[in-house]
Amino acid sequence: MSAGDKVQNAAEKATGKAKEAVGDATDNEELVAEGRADQAKADLKDAGENMKDAAKDAKDALDR
Repeated sequence: MSAGDKVQNAAEKATGKAKEAVGDATDNEELVAEGRADQAKADLKDAGENMKDAAKDAKDALDR
């Protein structure tokens, strides 16, 4: 995973947490849901990037 991807995913996750917190504070269920969705999206991106990294590592190990 590139550093840029890590930063982008971390920023998306932080934005989601902020939206969720503001939604909780203002009793805005739509904002809470949007924040949780943003966090889940960032988690899925992280998982996908980790899978790509693992596949690359496995390929590199087989090429040796």
